Amino acid sequence: RVDAARESRAAIVAVDLPSGVDADTGQVAAAAVHADATVTFGTYKPGLLIDPAAERTGALRLIDIGLAPLLPATPDVEALQHADVAERLPMPAAESDKYRRGVVGVVAGSARYPGAAVLAVSGALRGGAGAVRYVGPAADAVIARFPETLVHAGPPSKAGRVQAWVVGPGLGDGAEARQSLDDVVASDVPVLVDADGLRLLDRERIRTRRAATVLTPHAGEAAALLGVPRAEVEAARLTSVRRLAAEYGATALLKGSTTLVADAAGGPVRVNPTGTGWLATAGSGDVLSGLAGAFLASGLEARDAASVAAYVHGLAGRLAAGRDGGPIGASDVAVTLATAWRDIAPTAWRP
Repeated sequence: RVDAARESRAAIVAVDLPSGVDADTGQVAAAAVHADATVTFGTYKPGLLIDPAAERTGALRLIDIGLAPLLPATPDVEALQHADVAERLPMPAAESDKYRRGVVGVVAGSARYPGAAVLAVSGALRGGAGAVRYVGPAADAVIARFPETLVHAGPPSKAGRVQAWVVGPGLGDGAEARQSLDDVVASDVPVLVDADGLRLLDRERIRTRRAATVLTPHAGEAAALLGVPRAEVEAARLTSVRRLAAEYGATALLKGSTTLVADAAGGPVRVNPTGTGWLATAGSGDVLSGLAGAFLASGLEARDAASVAAYVHGLAGRLAAGRDGGPIGASDVAVTLATAWRDIAPTAWRP
């Protein structure tokens, strides 16, 4: 019995997957075993990689038993590794200039939340953007921290050339915030919408955009976008991220203990393998938004930009927290992004 296993002091090893979890979705309908280790066969099942089932898996080991010829050509989920991310990181070449590297526009912050603008800009700058244009009321705070930022009073459409926009962190929900979001959504470049911007979205306007759109909600924001209780999103993360992408015609990055990335085309959902619980801290998502926006501006397609950003951000969080783990702030994560890059692609940094 599950309760007997939980109360036992013996190590619990699950065979193929812990009893009580859904192998295909990661959902847990009722009681389930919390394994110390799981030995699975043939291939990794989605339920072993996606919470809430993943937290019951423990140390995971895959054993090859010759099932490869029987597996589908296109998996339901996939997880990038260091080599995959290294291939996608936008490294400058000898002929690069700031425009070729990508200019990202950031519409974030407010009188109440100027720090959100600073953190989003920090992620964009450390995401390899050639330049960052900031539009919003927190220009003084942004310039004080990052004097290389190009600032403009707005509207975004008058700020100058950009290859992608990030909109929403700390933006508020007033008339000016709504106007800024509308202006950005009307642009013909990729747009990432986060935080307050998600609460102001018009679904049909997003669906009819020609350029790519990336939505980066946490579970509560995703629940509001889908019109369901938060608990439903947390219990069925794979189903929820697919539904978000399909209903909004966008790439959806669902943040949380398991970060998932899905696109509207319905291909494999990407499961991010990096991260730490210490990333659950105010402003961490703002850094992620800026980072993903920089990748969009560099020319990465939306699915790659979102999943590479999640991977680098998660690794930076781990590195910032240290081997033994410890409290970190969003600024610590931003500072550690360059270290994460070098860890992923060490030779690319050599002259």
